[in-house]
Amino acid sequence: MKRIFLILACSAIVISCKESKKTVTTPEKPVYIDVTSLEGDGDKVLPTYMETITEEELKEMLYVYAGDEMEGRNTGDPGQKKAVEYLRNYYKEIEIASGTPDGNYFQKVPKEFFRRNSGLNDSENVLAFIKGSEKPEEVLVISAHLDHVGMDSKGNVYNGADDDGSGTIALLEIAEAFKQAIKDGYPPKRSILFLHVTGEEKGLYGSKYYAENPVYPLENTIADLNIDMIGRNDFEHPNDNDYVYLIGSDKLSTELHQISAAVNMKYFNMNLDYRYNAENEPNRFYYRSDHYNFAKHNVPIIFYFNGVHEDYHKITDTADKINYPLYHRRVQLIFATAWELANRKERPVVDKAVPKP
Repeated sequence: MKRIFLILACSAIVISCKESKKTVTTPEKPVYIDVTSLEGDGDKVLPTYMETITEEELKEMLYVYAGDEMEGRNTGDPGQKKAVEYLRNYYKEIEIASGTPDGNYFQKVPKEFFRRNSGLNDSENVLAFIKGSEKPEEVLVISAHLDHVGMDSKGNVYNGADDDGSGTIALLEIAEAFKQAIKDGYPPKRSILFLHVTGEEKGLYGSKYYAENPVYPLENTIADLNIDMIGRNDFEHPNDNDYVYLIGSDKLSTELHQISAAVNMKYFNMNLDYRYNAENEPNRFYYRSDHYNFAKHNVPIIFYFNGVHEDYHKITDTADKINYPLYHRRVQLIFATAWELANRKERPVVDKAVPKP
């Protein structure tokens, strides 16, 4: 996740942290709505593919992706190039097509797009695509940032296992679950774009580039489910092994919020914590990850997040610190929500204005 510098006195920040529980606000209680997205046997089909997402596979891939050989995945550096090759090779292996017109999986983000004098080299977003069976022109985006912050002058690697190795590997497992459903005769009705963006740590540049140069029209993008740090417990939930923060689900679409809550109610009953969704929330997490570049263009979003912990942006954010049972539950929740959105009769209605920073 990108750092943000607020114009606040240190004392005010301390007070805000101590009083964070007082700022908890829950969006309007969702109306229970039908989430049987496949008529007839929907309730039987979805759990089958949720179970294809396993702790073992999440752990195996995360140890590789957040390993030292990836050199911290700093934008434009050799480690980041290794990371995008890993992602491309994975999609090729499970036979999910490229999401780019040239079939290369890579959307180049030129160095000129980054801030002036950044010293960054050309970088890449990675796009993989499943074409919908009934409404292929409507696209659900599932996103995560592939980069982290590299290495320090002593050669210590910032592995970024939670930030955002956890989101990156979640996309791969979700994609594999959809691919298995296709093999079994249950393709999604809408198209799905698995979007791995670069340059998030430098200022949300990869998602900004995609939003300004979309491969699939933003007006046809029904929602963005953005995953940034979902592998750990935070300071507020040290012993809660069944929670996740949801941010932005109600900002643009009341219906998207209702769908999200209903999926959780039906299949998981996790603790959906909305405290960081509050207006004027001092951490401003809604503006600090890649979903915001979709929200600015009236695409409804949900941001899945575990909160900040003691290893955030440190060399100790390593794969052995991940709470794998909780990580697994969260990935299954996101997959189930994506399944519902991809297969519902109608796309979520946008009925609210874009919140301003």
